[in-house]
Amino acid sequence: MKILKKILVFLLVVLVVAQFFGPEKNDGDLATVAIFISETNPPEDVKRILETTCYDCHSSKTNYPWYNNITPVNFWLDEHIADGKKHLNFSKWSEYSLKRKEHKMDELYEEVEKGEMPLDSYTWTHTDANLTEDQIAAVVAWGKKVQGDYKLQMIAK
Repeated sequence: MKILKKILVFLLVVLVVAQFFGPEKNDGDLATVAIFISETNPPEDVKRILETTCYDCHSSKTNYPWYNNITPVNFWLDEHIADGKKHLNFSKWSEYSLKRKEHKMDELYEEVEKGEMPLDSYTWTHTDANLTEDQIAAVVAWGKKVQGDYKLQMIAK
């Protein structure tokens, strides 16, 4: 029994010390999505949907929940954010080629339409990110229009 107690005390000490370490925060400026917004011109309802459901993981600015201060949860969140930005980063929209923008818009509305975005793990704690059928339809319609615009631009080149 003494060995179990020593192991538990050791684990507790490790957990407490770990609280002083964490990943670098995604604390950029949300103004970095301005190019994406001006180029894709989402209607106000879609703009709000993007703000509440997408930007935390797909831009340079994350609004962190209180539990991000707990290690190892903060590392888990950091991994999700890094993965999200790897797939689509609205803050780097200006760096994407026309073909890549067209493809990203296709993926964006398809993921939303299939219910794969936003992730369940995100909507569990961000209830305002649970999209209604009308919100999904609005994102899909806007996404298809923007994707079509990019296709036309590619043909014109």
